[in-house]
Amino acid sequence: MTDFEDKQVEKNETMEDAMNSVQEVSVGDIVKGEVLAIEDKQVVVGIEGAGVEGVVPAKELSTLQVEDINELVKVGDILDLVVITSIGKDKENGSYLLSKRRLDAKKVWEEIEQDFQAGKIIEAPVTNVVKGGLVVDVGVRGFVPASMVEDHFVADFSEYKGQTLAFKIIEIEPSENRLILSHKAVVETEKEAKKKEILSQLTDGDIVDGKVARLTDFGAFIDLGGIDGLVHVSEIGHQHVAKPSDVLTVGEDVKVKILSINPEEDRISLSIKETLPGPWTDIEDKAGVGAVLEGKVKRLTSFGAFVEVFPGVEGLVHISQISHKHIATPHEVLHEGDEVKVKVLEVNPDEHRIALSIKALEAKPESQEEPKEVESYELPEENTGFTMGDILGDALKGQESDSE
Repeated sequence: MTDFEDKQVEKNETMEDAMNSVQEVSVGDIVKGEVLAIEDKQVVVGIEGAGVEGVVPAKELSTLQVEDINELVKVGDILDLVVITSIGKDKENGSYLLSKRRLDAKKVWEEIEQDFQAGKIIEAPVTNVVKGGLVVDVGVRGFVPASMVEDHFVADFSEYKGQTLAFKIIEIEPSENRLILSHKAVVETEKEAKKKEILSQLTDGDIVDGKVARLTDFGAFIDLGGIDGLVHVSEIGHQHVAKPSDVLTVGEDVKVKILSINPEEDRISLSIKETLPGPWTDIEDKAGVGAVLEGKVKRLTSFGAFVEVFPGVEGLVHISQISHKHIATPHEVLHEGDEVKVKVLEVNPDEHRIALSIKALEAKPESQEEPKEVESYELPEENTGFTMGDILGDALKGQESDSE
């Protein structure tokens, strides 16, 4: 065989190899296409290994709306594509209709399915707000029903557009392009984790900062940074509080003392009162012996009158210290609610007792004689903190002086 014949055989074999290497292209095949030209509403590609051309319509380039094809691809780019249909080998601009969007969506659905099975939380931007909820883009269209956006009522969802949020996958059906997501589930899970973290850090007796979250007739709920505790109305102040809203406002910063924690029920009992100075704190400075104070008659008994000289601080004006004149009962000269001036005779901070006098501030009539006999006193029916000697007071002293 001559050199010419050898070369001819080799050439024929090379052509035959090239022809055999050309792939058959069928609908549904995944192929690679090189961008040959970019037109107004489509991209012309050469299908690698097939020796034919195809077109990718603009709407098939991306799962998102395409405004400008040139922002997505450029000549020379290699794209992964799926063959949608054959448009005839004699047709202008290519033999096959191809899609990048459908292939991308298929991959996205597979990834979402894996995330769903694993219980994974995904993040995605909110692209639109519709009547029933939010539309998000996770590579495919996802929908968040209004009831699954937050764990509280939201009147206007417009502020969510453009935000990137975390979502739990609730329902997935690729064949129907159905993807239901929930941001509420993520929020609830995070709050529950935060509650457990806070509870593990708190102990009875701690004094912590909080914020008034809600007010009710029976107390105030205080946000401790992720979990609420209750301050009962009786624990708001040392003075009587009729309604929490009388002294507290929502959003107000407060210090609270933890009275008890019930982790099983996520219940925390708190006190604001325990963090405040008591009404008897520094009482000797505010009401030292000899001090003259103004007060209000709060209660009348057979043995005297209790006068409030400071909020939460009551002192006893014994019947013998009400008037220079003899009176059978305090009711003869005093009434509940009367404003009176009193002089401090004795202070006992430990026992929360103050002995007061009204008559010490009044001029003594010249003709008045000192009592010679012990007057009859009726003992109090309640524990007032005052002893028998306190109640009989001056009368006993007068008797002692007569017997000397």
